[in-house]
Amino acid sequence: MGNGNKGKLNLYDAVMMVSGSMIGSGVFIVAADMTRILHYPSWVIGCWAIAGIITLLAALCYSELAAMMPEAGGQYVYIRRAFGPATAFTYGWSVFMVIQTGVIAAVAVAFSKYLGVLLPHIDRPVFSIPTLGVWTYADITALLLIWGLSWVQMRGMHYGKLIQRVFTGIKILALFGIIGIGIWYYVAGSNTHTVFTPTPHTEAFSGFQLLGMFSMALIGALFSSDAWNNITFMAGDLQRPQRNLPLALGIGVALVTLLYILCNTVYFWVLTPLEIAHAPQDRVATLVLHHILGPSAVGVMALLIVISTLGCNNGLIFGGARMIQAMAREGLFFKFIATDNARGMPSRAMVLQASWASVLALSGSYGSLLDYCTVTSLLFYAVTVIALMRLRWMAPLANRPFKTPGYPVIPILYLLLVTLIIGFLGFEKPLQVGFGLGLTAIGIPVYALFIKRQETC
Repeated sequence: MGNGNKGKLNLYDAVMMVSGSMIGSGVFIVAADMTRILHYPSWVIGCWAIAGIITLLAALCYSELAAMMPEAGGQYVYIRRAFGPATAFTYGWSVFMVIQTGVIAAVAVAFSKYLGVLLPHIDRPVFSIPTLGVWTYADITALLLIWGLSWVQMRGMHYGKLIQRVFTGIKILALFGIIGIGIWYYVAGSNTHTVFTPTPHTEAFSGFQLLGMFSMALIGALFSSDAWNNITFMAGDLQRPQRNLPLALGIGVALVTLLYILCNTVYFWVLTPLEIAHAPQDRVATLVLHHILGPSAVGVMALLIVISTLGCNNGLIFGGARMIQAMAREGLFFKFIATDNARGMPSRAMVLQASWASVLALSGSYGSLLDYCTVTSLLFYAVTVIALMRLRWMAPLANRPFKTPGYPVIPILYLLLVTLIIGFLGFEKPLQVGFGLGLTAIGIPVYALFIKRQETC
């Protein structure tokens, strides 16, 4: 039952986990969809800045909770402390059903998509199963990524930590490389474009339309900035968690936000908005390097994105397993996943998580998974920020090694922004928002079943 890995992750590992979980495939592709929605490059870059600010506001709130309750389970623990087991279970259920597993699935789909640049025949069908449809090599590749990384994680903390350090380091260097090449291209004056030039035939928009457009575009930016909270699930594995958790959240989120803004600025220096909006298969970063360095850059960029998605899923898989294991230890999830294996890893939780993530990877497109995950994730980020405010009222004298600066302005501002985004998304994409919220609501009767089972045992 105990955690044999307690104290094995230092501050550097924690920062790598935060930034590595955030940087997946999104920054390389979602600029295309954002440009189709917003038209103006300056609006797209502003959207990335807003997403970064929203994420940083949440991270400041989480830092207080993380320092106050440095326990494995993270966000689940904070919600349980503030609102009780029923609300906490609903969150954990959503994490398992769509938030964590949905992101794992979406990143695995993106991994196989970019591997297709290096292996063009990956989309070929392999076999067909009645009711399940045709399986391609790309589908199998996505499943292999999910299960392969889960297996490596089960082998011990050392392997997962090493993968996270190496692959996160490579993708941060890759982003700096894109930014550096773009700056060189800009300084050389090689057909650079202004970030104030919109796509052709841009219409005038009303204030309501503009808010709706920004809300839809923010989905891509927020998805690309998501999963920063995974480190809170691993608090029990950190050295000095009361100090290192807030530091890792702040450093990791700030670093990734800066990289994203600079990277997207480079995109619009090199390509026109029309070229970005219609990039083949939305591979914006690949098109940028192709434009500067020629055809040889395409394979290099694809390889870097494959590495990026691999490193991203490595962190997601471990974080999600720790969270559902924390639920199981309280009797609110399947008891068989409550224990660690001989190497101190939540192997049974990883198997369960990988199984459901595989189903999602085979059942939904990247875009659909993105919508479902981000809306549900935003909802519970808001619930957790409310938990911060509730705990300030319920336990004013509790030990708080870190306090959210600017309280209560920071949490209130975050809640207002998230409420606006979810509200406009509900208007623009009612089916996606309804699906995410409906799946969350199913957690209520499921919780009742687990409680009834506990009472009869």
